[in-house]
Amino acid sequence: MELGHAWNFLQIVLADIVLSGDNALIIGMAAAGLAPELRKRAIIFGMAAAAVLRIIFAIFATYLLEIQGLLFLGGLLLVWVCWRLLGEIRDQIAERAAEAQEEAEEGGYKGAPRRTIGQALLSITVADVSMSIDNVLAVAAIARENTTLLVFGLALAIALMGFAASIIVKVLTRYPLISWAGLAVLCYVAARMLYEGWPDMAAIVGFA
Repeated sequence: MELGHAWNFLQIVLADIVLSGDNALIIGMAAAGLAPELRKRAIIFGMAAAAVLRIIFAIFATYLLEIQGLLFLGGLLLVWVCWRLLGEIRDQIAERAAEAQEEAEEGGYKGAPRRTIGQALLSITVADVSMSIDNVLAVAAIARENTTLLVFGLALAIALMGFAASIIVKVLTRYPLISWAGLAVLCYVAARMLYEGWPDMAAIVGFA
């Protein structure tokens, strides 16, 4: 494997792991305030919705990058994701998300519900949509014309979110260095998306 392809492969793997883990983290935190009997249902809904959304956006991935200005807007969204990730890593929020998911599986928290199922599902759905778009755009921005790499990255993202998201949160909690490496990759991808997407955005806003 050529060095350039190996670097792109590593970027995609790290981006998929961190973005899938962050998506699962948000789902776990949103479900944490629910009544015990609803918590596991909300987490399953969130994981399934995130996987389905990634499939839907993946189908249109190459077309998404061709929409004028979307690459730049996706870069801005990824900058916001990076900023939130930085705070989560520093505050060790992943540990609390993992605990919330364990509570859902084991029924540990028995207190009064702190939010309704509707509020939790709304938070989860908004997070799923934004994270799925960004995941697909990030993979597409890294892979570009390499169809094999694009398909691999999107398939991995869907598989991770559909089958291994809870495990990823626990791995990221145990090995925080992976989170820092993934954050560095996402910052690089965001900067690249902003740089390459600016000419189109400049033309849209009249700066060109």
